[in-house]
Amino acid sequence: AVTAVCDAGGNVVCTLRDDDAFIASVDIAANKAFTSVSLKMPTKQLAQLAQPGESLYGIQFTNNGRIVIFGGGVPLTRGETIIGGFGVSGGSAEQDTALADYALELFQNM
Repeated sequence: AVTAVCDAGGNVVCTLRDDDAFIASVDIAANKAFTSVSLKMPTKQLAQLAQPGESLYGIQFTNNGRIVIFGGGVPLTRGETIIGGFGVSGGSAEQDTALADYALELFQNM
């Protein structure tokens, strides 16, 4: 698995990569963090809005392909202010979503 944290501007500030993680997961984790900050929502929520016929269909083709429309990215907030984003990649969308949700829970309880 690969995890990435970005600041409120979508800039990666930290990446952690497990040995033998997929090379592609480095970019995907960073882009999930970016997506969650730039659209102010978890990527699992965006996944529903980006389906054919929905209001954000095709959004994954914007921002030079950085928008990810499957689970694993969550915005990090303090109060109502987004201070960063967290992304995880390397498992199934369900596994990545579960890890991101767990990381968010840990962050909120800090």
